Amino acid sequence: MNAKSAISKEIFAPHDERMLGAVQVKRRTKKKIPFLATGGQGEYLTYICLSVNGSRIFELQAIVLYLPFIEDLGLFLFSFICSVTNKKPAQASITKVKQFEGSTSFVKRTQWMLEQLRQVNGIDPNRDSPEFDLLFENAFDQWVASTASEKCTFFQVLHHTCQRYLTDKKPEFINCQSKIMGGNSILHSAADSVTSAVQKASQALNERGERLGRAEEKTEELKNSAQQFAETAHKHNWDEPSKHLGFKTLQRSYLPHAFQEFEIDVDLTPWGYQYR
Repeated sequence: MNAKSAISKEIFAPHDERMLGAVQVKRRTKKKIPFLATGGQGEYLTYICLSVNGSRIFELQAIVLYLPFIEDLGLFLFSFICSVTNKKPAQASITKVKQFEGSTSFVKRTQWMLEQLRQVNGIDPNRDSPEFDLLFENAFDQWVASTASEKCTFFQVLHHTCQRYLTDKKPEFINCQSKIMGGNSILHSAADSVTSAVQKASQALNERGERLGRAEEKTEELKNSAQQFAETAHKHNWDEPSKHLGFKTLQRSYLPHAFQEFEIDVDLTPWGYQYR
């Protein structure tokens, strides 16, 4: 189990919270201590975590069901399951978590409500950099993420969470790359994939339906033509073919149009008639 999974299990899960994202950081500048601290616990790792609890979390799952008995139609049925995990008002928060050297457990330190976040500074909008600042109502921290990509992923989740859970007083995102401001690109990509698949399945179904409709019309036309030909043949005196039509004078033009397409012909002889 990696560190972030362990944090989610140990710190947030017991309190019915769900961790949305985390980034491992260290301070860019040393924190000033007004007095000499004693009894310190040594070196430690710091994580900035984003979580939500008591929220109406709707999880949408798309299930693709393929029906083999209508394989010719190529139909895929999409079933969507929506579940609600909790009914309490949404409360998102940012928590500082530490893991001290020699320990396998994690400790919750400072926690801020998401509403207290005032500004997110990405430092440099023109390049990938691990540095960033977080400004709260009563605190200001300057951090360096373990990697620039980890910072980028955390910023995407943070921006998406702010847009979703905060109705007013949303924090200001400054000096951030444009890809971050687009929200959670992973979620958008997954949603786009499902939408595209549904659209393609719908288009294929419409095309198949049109072809089946044309086939049905053609079948009805052949049925009517067959009935017409049967009635005409029944009324004709086949004992004296030459008297009425002459030898081999019943050609393709005598038959209904639908049968002409199938190249059905009739020859008359002194001994009767036959299909060819």
